Amino acid sequence: MLKYRTKKFSSSLLTGLVILVLLLGLGYTVYVNFFKNEKNVAKGADLNDIAFDFTLQDLHGNEVSLSDFRGKGIILNFWATYCPPCKKEMPHLNSIYEEYKDKGIEVIAVNATEPRVIIRPFVQEYGLDFPILLDRTGSVVEQYDILNIPVTFFINEEGKIIEKSSGELTEESIRSSVKRIIPK
Repeated sequence: MLKYRTKKFSSSLLTGLVILVLLLGLGYTVYVNFFKNEKNVAKGADLNDIAFDFTLQDLHGNEVSLSDFRGKGIILNFWATYCPPCKKEMPHLNSIYEEYKDKGIEVIAVNATEPRVIIRPFVQEYGLDFPILLDRTGSVVEQYDILNIPVTFFINEEGKIIEKSSGELTEESIRSSVKRIIPK
């Protein structure tokens, strides 16, 4: 009889703990989605929203802010070295950068949480000339609600998001989108 009560008590305790964990998870989800006042740019954002400003370090340790490029058309790319589509589009981004940098276009590539020691050889191998920024904590990736990479935002000279593209870009698709953000 005592064994039966002990098993029943243990089972009830375990069930209660599972329900408590589920309720806490549900409560946290409700809090984050309805009460937290941070604005996620990409989460439900409409085109023409002003891109969220951020400051990150580049490969040389210099702090760079998105707002430093106001007045220019910006291709803001989120990527990682382990991402095959990112590897394929990097040469295209570099080619477009070389072609359009004198026309007021900047390419800014935000690396998603990888260490400098991994990124430097990648940048050298691909001969990338545009700024590579390091999102070591993932805070900018989170703010822009990046779930899969690559993701690219095309931002006009006023800082407004004109287009968002998820997945690998071709040189032709980048070229087509860049024409919409060349400063006037």
